[in-house]
Amino acid sequence: MKNNNISKNENELTVLCNTVKDFVRQKKYRECEQIITEAMGKYPHAPEPHNLIGLLLETEGDHLTAMKHFRAAWALDPTYMPARCNLERYGSFFATGQSAFNEADCPQEQEKDLYKLEYDEQGIGHVIRRNKNGNFQK
Repeated sequence: MKNNNISKNENELTVLCNTVKDFVRQKKYRECEQIITEAMGKYPHAPEPHNLIGLLLETEGDHLTAMKHFRAAWALDPTYMPARCNLERYGSFFATGQSAFNEADCPQEQEKDLYKLEYDEQGIGHVIRRNKNGNFQK
């Protein structure tokens, strides 16, 4: 019974993320605010509503409060990637990339290491960078 409730809650939060994403694209900010606040009351320990209200506040120009909500979402669940993506995006001087409403909006981590350390005959370490083709350049 408990597992059934957890999956139901996860489904509701996924639907919430997708609904808010659509409403923001349609500039229906009041509707977004209403459903997000309801979700915050219903799921007080879920990171999704805080992340979504952060995106809404960022859209409305309230950067400081938006960052507080992104941090709250990350504190509630440090494994929740959209909060981390939004913190990185909006916490930099020049925001690049798209807003992360859900996990699918987060850029995938690079699988390969971009750098490696090689030692020469004197034992001195040199950092070698991987080029665009995936090979290391000397």
